Amino acid sequence: MRNLLHSEWTKFRTVRGWVIGMAFAAALIVGFGLLPGSSGSCGTSGGQCVLPVGPEGQEVTDVFTFVHQPLTGDGTITARIASMTGIVPPVPGEEQARQQLAPWAKAGLIIKDGTKQGSAYVAVLLTGEHGVRMQHNFVHDEAGRAVSPASPVWLRLTRTKEKVTAQDSADGASWTTVGNVNLAGLPATVQIGLFVASPQWTEPVTESFGANGAAGAPTRATVEFDNVSLTGPWTVTQVGDPPGEAEPTGENSFSLTGTGDIAPAVAGAAGLGTTISETLLGTFAGLIVIVVISAMFVTAEYRRGLIRTTLAASPLRGRVIAAKAAIVGSVAFLLGIVAAAIVVTFGQEMLRDNGVYVHPASTATELRVIAGTGALLGIAAVMSVGLGAWLRRGTAAVTTAIVTIVLPYLLAMSVLPAGAAQWLLRIAPAAAFSLQQSSIVYPQVANLYTPLNGYFPLSAWAGLAVLAGWAALALALAAQRLRGRDA
Repeated sequence: MRNLLHSEWTKFRTVRGWVIGMAFAAALIVGFGLLPGSSGSCGTSGGQCVLPVGPEGQEVTDVFTFVHQPLTGDGTITARIASMTGIVPPVPGEEQARQQLAPWAKAGLIIKDGTKQGSAYVAVLLTGEHGVRMQHNFVHDEAGRAVSPASPVWLRLTRTKEKVTAQDSADGASWTTVGNVNLAGLPATVQIGLFVASPQWTEPVTESFGANGAAGAPTRATVEFDNVSLTGPWTVTQVGDPPGEAEPTGENSFSLTGTGDIAPAVAGAAGLGTTISETLLGTFAGLIVIVVISAMFVTAEYRRGLIRTTLAASPLRGRVIAAKAAIVGSVAFLLGIVAAAIVVTFGQEMLRDNGVYVHPASTATELRVIAGTGALLGIAAVMSVGLGAWLRRGTAAVTTAIVTIVLPYLLAMSVLPAGAAQWLLRIAPAAAFSLQQSSIVYPQVANLYTPLNGYFPLSAWAGLAVLAGWAALALALAAQRLRGRDA
């Protein structure tokens, strides 16, 4: 096998067009990744964005209307949400805003470590479409009762040392525990009170061939609180400086209006900026070149009749295909890793220098994205070798490889509606592009979690498994045909 590998490597490196083509594929990935991005998310070129960081290290959105007072030691706050209404922007084709709550509009009671953005908190709240919830420290969400905002809801939040308990009630007499949490490090004095927030509204923009974009705008929610158990004095703070209002409407009653959100920060239609995955858009172009070269690495021998010599020198025909796949797959894998490492390292800097906000990723995520890009290209190359050995004709093999590997990704990104795109990227080899996803999907954040926005339906390793399965199938078909028929 060692001599066979050496022989196949010699064949590959002595064909200048293949070597240049592989280098060109890597150059495409690097070139697209290092192109200057457009300014926008942070303003003019060279601008800077800084998002608050939550107590668990994630970037967060912490923007809301807050009516509060200090609480030292243990304590409880109870209030009733008498009504909750909202306004969302008009959908494409409409001119008037709609009287409607955003699905994740939220209002309720909160205990927070001051008014600084990103500080620790626990809240019990009513949402636009997801009932009562308990949320804390931005990334944690626990569902309570499925309650409509049209029905009055009683809420209660109790602090006992570092333990905070959230409860809700339909009548203010019989209480149900939504959840409780030990918030380590909560200071002796915290801010306790009422809040309201309403996040960005997003929805796909659809043209005749499917979804190819998104539209959205800030929303607003208004909530009426009564039967507030604590008395004043109260302080009104617009955390994050959003437009909003808060005023007393009677004894122990308040009306709050606000926008914003208390949640993890995301990239995409509902968020700010981009991710390291966006710097690797050139992978698609590089993949096309690698697929073509890998298929031709096999079909060229059939076209010239040299395959007979190869098989005569190695009667174990399955090993011949395995050796070819190992050589071209290794070359694509290594070039992919090198190109991705350059892009992930320097592409972020170029985007930031041009005023584009790039969400930072952990070192582990960056390494997974880099190695995953190499694996995506390497296994796609192996699959193309299998298709070339199975079909034996250059045009047929290249066309089949592109239709099977490349076309599904193109359709999912630019033609198909979101639902169809996600279905296709569960079964097609392009599922392995999930290896490049660097953002987390948070169910409690309204966003367009679609491939177009950098979110894939499968996990990174599940996507890799799909591509590996296709490659194994292609190699198995090639080996079966090679054993069953003469070259």
